[in-house]
Amino acid sequence: MSTGVPPSIIDRLRANLAAAGIAPSEEDFAAVIDGPFLQAVVAFEEKCAGWSVPDDVLPDYLIGMTAPPPDGNDRSTPIDVGGERPPVGRAGTGHDTIFDVAPRVRSGEISPIELVERALARISDLDPEINAFHQVHADRALEAARQAEREIGNGDYRGPLHGIPIAIKDLIGERGLINGAGSRVLDDTVAASDAAAVERLRAAGAILIGRTRMSEFAYLPGSSNGHYGPTRNPGDPTRDAGGSSGGSAAAVATGMAFAALGTDTGGSIRIPAAFCGVVGFKPTFGGASLHGTVPLAWSLDHLGPLARTVSDAALLAGVLAGEDPRDGRTRPGTGFSGYPLRHADPRHLRVAVPSGPIRERLGVPEVWAVVERALGALEAAGAAVVPVDIPELEELWILNNTILAVEAGTFHAPWLRTRLELYGDILRQRLLAGFAHGPDTLVRAQRQRRVLRDQVERRMERFDLLALPTQPDGAPPLDRPGWTLNTAPFNLLGWPALTVPAGATAAGLPIGLQLVGKPWEDLRVLEAGATLESVSR
Repeated sequence: MSTGVPPSIIDRLRANLAAAGIAPSEEDFAAVIDGPFLQAVVAFEEKCAGWSVPDDVLPDYLIGMTAPPPDGNDRSTPIDVGGERPPVGRAGTGHDTIFDVAPRVRSGEISPIELVERALARISDLDPEINAFHQVHADRALEAARQAEREIGNGDYRGPLHGIPIAIKDLIGERGLINGAGSRVLDDTVAASDAAAVERLRAAGAILIGRTRMSEFAYLPGSSNGHYGPTRNPGDPTRDAGGSSGGSAAAVATGMAFAALGTDTGGSIRIPAAFCGVVGFKPTFGGASLHGTVPLAWSLDHLGPLARTVSDAALLAGVLAGEDPRDGRTRPGTGFSGYPLRHADPRHLRVAVPSGPIRERLGVPEVWAVVERALGALEAAGAAVVPVDIPELEELWILNNTILAVEAGTFHAPWLRTRLELYGDILRQRLLAGFAHGPDTLVRAQRQRRVLRDQVERRMERFDLLALPTQPDGAPPLDRPGWTLNTAPFNLLGWPALTVPAGATAAGLPIGLQLVGKPWEDLRVLEAGATLESVSR
C-alpha cells in the first residue's frame, strides 16, 4: 500500500474505528487510505503545527458569533427606495419568477392548478434526463392547488407564495413521506411531522410539488449519488449540477419549480446555484430553523432558498427566518420580511474583494473577468470596491472540513455500526476517514476558529460586504464535485452569503458572484444583491 498519509494517522484511524465498534472490510479500509479523504486530516495536522493559540482563548462554541443587534435586520445605512420600484429582472433562466405570477394568481388570472400542471408537465418532459427530482407528489400538489384556488377566490390570500409550486430537498421532513436524505440508510424512515421550514411554507400558501435529488446525506459538493445517479446541469447535460442541493438548483433553472429549499454546510446551496445560473442564499447561522431536517454537521448547517431572482430568494428567506424554540440555534429578534425587497443604495456600499496569493485559487482568470465586470457596474453606480488581503480563508476552509468530519462521524456512528453496507462508496469512505482525527481535534479546531473569527471581523470592520467568485470555474464534467474553498469559510463563520448570476464563460457556463455580509445583516446582503442584479444586467 503506497500512501502519503503518515503511519500514525493510519494507526489512529484503525484504533478509533475499533473503539467505536465500526468494522469496515479490509478492502474499504484500504480504499480510505488510498483515497483523497484522509488528506483533510493531514492538512489539519500540518496547520496545527503552526498555530500558537493564547491560553486565554476560549473555544468558539462557548462564544459563537456576534449576537443579533437590537434592531435585527433594520438597515443602518441609507436605502434608495426609489418609490415603487419594479421587481428585479430575471436571472437569465427564461422562466417566470414568483413576482411575475403572484399578482396574476391573486387576481384570478392564473390558477394555482394551472401553475402546478405546468410544473408537472415540465418535470415529465425534462426530468428523465436531468434527474432533479427524487419524488414527485402530483396528487398532493394538485389537491393543494385546488385548496389554494378556493382560498384565494374566497378572499383568503396569504401572500405572494400562495399557490406557487416549490420543491424541497430530500432531507427536509414532510409529514407522512420518506425523509431519505438521498440514502438507502433512511429508506424506511417516514417523517412523523413537517419540518419547521415546511410548516412555514405551507402557512404562506406554497404548494410543495416534490423532493429533489442530492448527494448522499449532503456530504459532497457535487450531485453524484451512488444510489440514484447524478443530476445533470440544465445548460449542458455533460456537466454536473453541483451539490449537494443540485436537484433543487436544476429544478429552479428549468422551470420545474419556481423556487426550492436547500441546505448548506460548506456551500451546498451556493455551489449548485452558481453552476445552474440561479440565485442561492445561505442565511446567518441560526437564521432559519433546521428542526425536522436531517443534519450533516450541527454547528455548520444552514437552510435557505434557491430562486430565479434575488427578490424571489428574499421572499422565501423572510418566510423562513426567525426563532424556533425547537431549534436552539435560532435566535429571538432575527425574523425579517424580504417582501417587497428594496435595493441598497450603491453609494453607501463598501465592498471588499480578496487579493493577495489566495486570489488565483478563488477563480481562474476568465471567472475573475466576469466577476470584475459585474463589480465594475456596481462601482460605476457609486459603490466603493476595495481589494483586501484575507489570508484566513484557507485556514477557515480547513477548519470547516475538520469540524464537519468530526460532527458527521458522530451523527452517523450508530448507522456505521449497523448499516455500513447501505452507504454508497463515496460517503462510506468519507465518513470512515473522519475517524482518523485525534481526541482533541474538535476543541483545538474550535479554539482556532475563535482566533480566525476575530481576525476576519477586524479585517471587515470598514466594509459592508465581501465579494468573490462563488466557484473558481464553470460547472465541472458530470460526476465531478465543486470546490468549497470559496464557500465553506462562511459556514464556519456563520455569515450570510448570497450567490447571484454574474455572467458566463466563453463556453456559456454560468458564473456566480458571491456576496458575504456580517452576522444578522441578511437583508442588507439581499438588498445589495438586488442592486448588483439590476446594475449588471
